[in-house]
Amino acid sequence: MAAPHSRFADLDRETLAALVPELLLCGHLIDRSGMAHSIAAFGREGMTAIAIEEWQVASPVYTRRMQRALGFSGDGVETIFKGLQLDIGAPPQFMDFRFRVDDHHRGEFWLDHCGALADVEPMGDDFVVSMCHDIEDPTFDATALATNPHAQVRPIHRPPRRPADRTPVCAWTVVIDPAHVPPQVPPNADLVAGSAAAGLELADIDRDDEGRPDYSGPLLSDVRFADFSRSALVRLADEVCLQHHLLTLGFMIAVRARADAAAALEIGRKQFAGIAGLTSERLRSCLGLGDDAAALATVLRLHPALNPLAYTGIEIDESGGAVTVTFPATSGARTDGTWPSMLDPEHLEPLNTLVRGVNPRFCAEVVAAGEQGWRAAVTLGDEPFREATEVALTRFSTGAAFTFTDRGIPLPLTVV
Repeated sequence: MAAPHSRFADLDRETLAALVPELLLCGHLIDRSGMAHSIAAFGREGMTAIAIEEWQVASPVYTRRMQRALGFSGDGVETIFKGLQLDIGAPPQFMDFRFRVDDHHRGEFWLDHCGALADVEPMGDDFVVSMCHDIEDPTFDATALATNPHAQVRPIHRPPRRPADRTPVCAWTVVIDPAHVPPQVPPNADLVAGSAAAGLELADIDRDDEGRPDYSGPLLSDVRFADFSRSALVRLADEVCLQHHLLTLGFMIAVRARADAAAALEIGRKQFAGIAGLTSERLRSCLGLGDDAAALATVLRLHPALNPLAYTGIEIDESGGAVTVTFPATSGARTDGTWPSMLDPEHLEPLNTLVRGVNPRFCAEVVAAGEQGWRAAVTLGDEPFREATEVALTRFSTGAAFTFTDRGIPLPLTVV
């Protein structure tokens, strides 16, 4: 059976090339929303533990998916580095990873700029240590584990920065050695590995399409998305959206381990609301859209919270100045308990922040509900709504206003 249509397949190659790094960056900013509410509920130590657990269980799953999709299988350092370049944990330029490959078993990476560090440095050394030591040590190893269980990522130097403007901001070695004891499989890893998102089938890349169909060949200094074929970019966009859902699934598993079901769901909805609104803003800007119903329908069709279509089943229609969003009663997203499952006729807050990222006057209301699902209509009100606290908290990140630049032709870092 053919995979369901991808909404990204309706876009041209140039638009897709601009959109994919946006999706990667917005995926990274998920934690700028979620961790604010985790700190409020569980304190800094609880937030740190949640961040570790969510990335440990999610990143190996989506890393392996991306390796298969883009055809860069292998068990060496080069494969690990390629995976990082297509990971929401390391969006291009905002997390400016630079790489050196010594051989199959050894390499280094460093960050010339770290947007995540820029966000937490003003909060003090305790928060910097939480991110750059407590969180990164186990999560870097978990990401490398997806490629080789004997890979270890270890710091050369890292923040807190001494002196305060030290660059690169951190540097790390990656060494693969059969003598290295693989890290323990984290608790609940099976819940993510066995999820509907992890096993979702997407359409194969058309290898006859103009442009690069995969990331075989040498590791490049930067991934230039414009070099990929339209078909490859469609697959990339859907895979990055799945990264969002898999990370959210890991986040919710960690939160539910610390709170009852109702409290966990409330935190999940706040996380969703914060990133949903900011992502809509960035998508609207990236695509050069207005703020009318047609623009809203476009943003909704491409928003990572509502994609891939094969996973969420959410339908968007626009007619006569009104936009309707139809949520099915069953879908992979509902089975997994990711973002779409947090919306229902009594809880429209994340949907409202999402639509108000296009125009603060938009408002959603339920117009139909039944055994097959429910439908909300979005219309334009007379007055703008006040920005939601959840969006304002997420906007704290420097990523909210980050702009990408054209770095020209990337250089090969390895010889094939």
